[in-house]
Amino acid sequence: MGASLVRLHFHDCFVNGCDGSVLLDDSSTITGEKTAVPNNNSLRGFDVIDTIKSKVEAICSGVVSCADIVAIAARDSVVSLGGPSWTVQLGRRDSLTANLSGANNDIPAPTLNLSGLISAFTAKGLSAKDMIVLSGAHTIGQARCTNFRSHIYNETNILSSFATSLQANCPFTGGDENLSPLDLLTPTTFDNYYYKNLRSQLGLLHSDQELFNGGSADSQVTTYGNNLFTFFSDFATSMVNMGNIDPLTGSSGEIRTNCRKPN
Repeated sequence: MGASLVRLHFHDCFVNGCDGSVLLDDSSTITGEKTAVPNNNSLRGFDVIDTIKSKVEAICSGVVSCADIVAIAARDSVVSLGGPSWTVQLGRRDSLTANLSGANNDIPAPTLNLSGLISAFTAKGLSAKDMIVLSGAHTIGQARCTNFRSHIYNETNILSSFATSLQANCPFTGGDENLSPLDLLTPTTFDNYYYKNLRSQLGLLHSDQELFNGGSADSQVTTYGNNLFTFFSDFATSMVNMGNIDPLTGSSGEIRTNCRKPN
């Protein structure tokens, strides 16, 4: 669940900013983001946010936004899995609507090459360094077969024995929803094995292995693979940077009572 909450924060911030828009359900007036290609059958953790929100509302009604709860839950999830902590800047407010097309277009796809990944992050005010370090969140969590099938059948920058081992759970046709861990070796621990794996061509997604494929990201991947503390420090900094993407503040938006719908 920890990986789901980190992904939820990421997929929220990369659309209209960190505004809780990803939490909104479809309604007669809102087309939500949950059915967007990067989110559908992939994002989880909504029920956890609902539970936290209801408990917060019972004690302190109308004060803490859903967007802030997502940001805090992402931090606490990383810590619970052995990762670094950071001070979550608070004061975000919740959006009144969602943006399906933004979710489809702005969330980086697993098929992107290195330049595409850098461009996707630059468009949100984040650096190439932020992109490489935030990708390290793939040290936890899983990916659907449909998102890595091409990488394991059609590409050569993957260890052949690793590709073969994945094909049993991800056939050439069918099994789209079958899951495999993003970090083969320590899938439930927040550590730097994601980067160690990339150096051995054990990246699950095409976009993962692009970070260590003879390009400008190679040296930073090597640094993080060699130094856990450098990765942790930079990850904490970049999570704060991501959490500051276009938040709603002041009188903009609202503090939702129910994270799934506007007040």
